[in-house]
Amino acid sequence: MSDTLTLLFNQLKLPAFNQHYENAQNLALEKAWSYEQFLSHLCEHEVARRFEVRIRNWTKEAKLPRGKSFASLTMNELPSTVQQQVLHLKDNTQWALQADNVLLIGPSGVGKSHIASALGLHLIEQGIRTKWMTATALVQLLQQAKKELELMTLMSRLDKYRVLIIDDMGYVKKTDSETQVLFEFIAHRYESGSLIITSNQPFSHWDQIFPDALMTVAAIDRIIHHATIIELDTESYRKKYSKKSCKF
Repeated sequence: MSDTLTLLFNQLKLPAFNQHYENAQNLALEKAWSYEQFLSHLCEHEVARRFEVRIRNWTKEAKLPRGKSFASLTMNELPSTVQQQVLHLKDNTQWALQADNVLLIGPSGVGKSHIASALGLHLIEQGIRTKWMTATALVQLLQQAKKELELMTLMSRLDKYRVLIIDDMGYVKKTDSETQVLFEFIAHRYESGSLIITSNQPFSHWDQIFPDALMTVAAIDRIIHHATIIELDTESYRKKYSKKSCKF
């Protein structure tokens, strides 16, 4: 390959062309490819490289908990109904493109965060941009943005994530300022982007998050509309594995 072509590929930011050009040229001569076939071959390599880079970058920025993927999730220890719901969400990711929500509700240690993280990683691998945040961290970020008169700017910036995972909704402190920004965020996100929410509090206790009854009902209504609700009420993973390790 000539220095001119190398320079042009670099200027056009086509590293896969640089890497595969000579091999593609040999294949084209061997198989008598047309110019279109030769160019298509190089473009396929470039598209594949860009996809890999994008997925790697999205995985890094998502900040998902380490080690919580479908590979490490013991599905057979989940109730059969939950297994079916989780597998349906995994196999058919259209819900994330339709701004549908997923709610994982149950006591501490039953695998809510693991399922949410596994779904998040799977979505990224399917080309769907996802972000993980604890509910407390999200609220603090929203509060700071509101103080700086940048709340709408922040919420619009978060719109780049097709799916936002909000972990531990039940731990949000019940104050007027936190309630207000969280409600504004939920209202902004409604039918425009998907939420995966984990909570150790059932809906009947969400008045502990939203002190105003009308706000509680309005928030829940927006979240559960077009939503898959997964209720986990099994023995804690941590207790299970603690019992197993005590046997040795």
